[in-house]
Amino acid sequence: MKKRIKKIFITGFIAIIPIAATVYIVFFIVGIIGYLVRILPTPLQPDNLLGFHVPGLDFILALLFIFFVGLVIRSFMGNWLVASIEEVIDRIPMVSSVYASMKKMVDAVVSAQSESFKNVVIIEYPRKGIYALAFMTGEAHGEVQEKTAQRCVNVFLPTTPNPTSGFFLMVPEEAVTVLKMSVEDAFRLIISGGIITPHEAVKLKAMSGQEPPPVSVNTT
Repeated sequence: MKKRIKKIFITGFIAIIPIAATVYIVFFIVGIIGYLVRILPTPLQPDNLLGFHVPGLDFILALLFIFFVGLVIRSFMGNWLVASIEEVIDRIPMVSSVYASMKKMVDAVVSAQSESFKNVVIIEYPRKGIYALAFMTGEAHGEVQEKTAQRCVNVFLPTTPNPTSGFFLMVPEEAVTVLKMSVEDAFRLIISGGIITPHEAVKLKAMSGQEPPPVSVNTT
């Protein structure tokens, strides 16, 4: 009974983490917007401009700000601006590597249709007889493939509970087992340290009224 209660508690805790992180980020932006509003000259204060107080104005402005940023980024000028900023970041040692890794990881986690991770796989790591969950990111090419006796694939092996760090491995294709598991479910399994399995994830989605996404398998 004690173990069951503990498991339910941890499952609930892990389910709350993404919600808490989202709320924290939103309120962080709300705090910045509120600060900027307060340092405006008195005649430009929203209450003075509108002639009345609007409850939750900071929150509304924060949502409008996030929407505006998304709108700008989706435009031609926004794409150019983001590309220019990334070009500057690429020239900064260490920072460029961290930024590129984080951006690719976020894209993979947020977008269910992301092509960053082609398949969820299991490999024998760190030794034969021990299995690890990983993501296939592509096929080895060029000198790397020429110098290896077997056909290899590129595999990213994330760490637990922080999947933004991990190991890049080149594994013989025959030593890789492709799973039907979705990238989203694999991330849940890794972040939770094995507590939330795909079966548990389906139950969590059912409890929240969400339908689990269809699982697609890329066997190429």
